[in-house]
Amino acid sequence: MADDNDVLAAFLTLSATLTGYSQFRLLGTGQAEPYLATTRGAVGDDVLDQLLTTSAAVHDKAADNEEALDRGLRAGILSDDKLGPVARNVIKMWFVGTWYQLPQEWRDAHATREPDVTHVVSPASYTEGLLWPTIGANPPGAKGQGYGTWASPPLIDVP
Repeated sequence: MADDNDVLAAFLTLSATLTGYSQFRLLGTGQAEPYLATTRGAVGDDVLDQLLTTSAAVHDKAADNEEALDRGLRAGILSDDKLGPVARNVIKMWFVGTWYQLPQEWRDAHATREPDVTHVVSPASYTEGLLWPTIGANPPGAKGQGYGTWASPPLIDVP
């Protein structure tokens, strides 16, 4: 994966599969490039390439079968000692906008890179996190709810 556009496309394919959100929605956050750069900085080109290559192989093998894709993702990436922690960090990063330092066991086995520290990825990553649309809320103090929001009582779905 030599071309930066190819790497970004592969990262978006993996991210969409891991998060359940479309690539279009992920691009709309404006965080795809910063998240890719953060992942690359924390784990290096070799691990990133292995993650994206494995993801492409899983997607190719599964074709359009969602069940096969899920099984392949779990077996080939999430259960892997090297790729699993990185993939889980990518998921967390998309949802909360923070890169979390990889576990010490991973760092001991696969080398430590200076940028692998817990940090907020960018000023917009908090407000653009997938957590907010997932829970149907706006990030506190960041995005207004809109004109006339409280003109009607909230809809409460009580079982």
